[in-house]
Amino acid sequence: MSPTSFISDQSKVFAPKSLISMAKKRAKVAKVVIAFSQSKSSILGAKQAFDLNLVEPIFVGPKDKIEKEAKDLRWDISDFRIVDASEEEEAGDISAVLCANGEADILMKGDLHSDSFMRSVIAKKNNLRTRNKIVHQFYITNDDMNTGIMVSDAAVNIKPSEKTLKTITETMVKSLKLLGIKTPKIAFLSASELVMENMESTVLAQNLKEWAKENIRDASFSGPLALDLIISREAALKKGLENDPVAGQSNGIVVPEIVSGNTLYKSLVYFAGGCAAGIVLGAKVPVLLTSRADPPEARLASIALASILSEEIP
Repeated sequence: MSPTSFISDQSKVFAPKSLISMAKKRAKVAKVVIAFSQSKSSILGAKQAFDLNLVEPIFVGPKDKIEKEAKDLRWDISDFRIVDASEEEEAGDISAVLCANGEADILMKGDLHSDSFMRSVIAKKNNLRTRNKIVHQFYITNDDMNTGIMVSDAAVNIKPSEKTLKTITETMVKSLKLLGIKTPKIAFLSASELVMENMESTVLAQNLKEWAKENIRDASFSGPLALDLIISREAALKKGLENDPVAGQSNGIVVPEIVSGNTLYKSLVYFAGGCAAGIVLGAKVPVLLTSRADPPEARLASIALASILSEEIP
């Protein structure tokens, strides 16, 4: 059997209607800066969000390419601000400064490399950083699920410290509550539900669970838990975890390091047809770290998620 047999059709990925509906209820239309936007995919994502009255775009990138792609999409962008920038680094820095100055509410990655984009986000000269730790999370849905599952940190923190993981956990709980989940159920991922000294992630998960129970209100926590026990209630029952408040019914998964987070999110996208709305929090505005390979629907879902979270979580 070919590995491609497992891969879902990305053309059938849809931004969840429930997320779009929540974003439409936002008090104002968000201004979104798209850093180095020049491809059809990045501009189409912005068009879809504009057509739904979610955003007012600001384009930063090669002006002639932006206008050509918009024209090909039959989108008149003459009323929108376009800042001409031919180089990635220049476009990233300009976009970050616009957000730092309060001229936009959301910063979105266009067609530049992620490392270049994030350098602009964290660069001291651009004044976009705060004292908060920069953290990343994906909110992943399938078709029109009323609620999805949130996964941390799949793109920014490579091997977060226990202190950073506490911030990640707090941020995830706040995000899920803003998405309408009154009592989020958070699982700390490892490869086993047993605490083993020779498996560092199990010890870490146990510590995080105990800390979270004492310090975060109106949420449930469990860990360590292997993935089957996080997502399958049947597996949880078979393994005697019927009284666990999270097993088989989690809303969020806190991963121990970037490899497991990145692998988990991409598995949900490519194997299960999930739509991944990605967001970076901790700067002055929400930052959308979308992949150049993402379909426009994932960009739209990311914009909707940022719109929902932007008024409450920087």
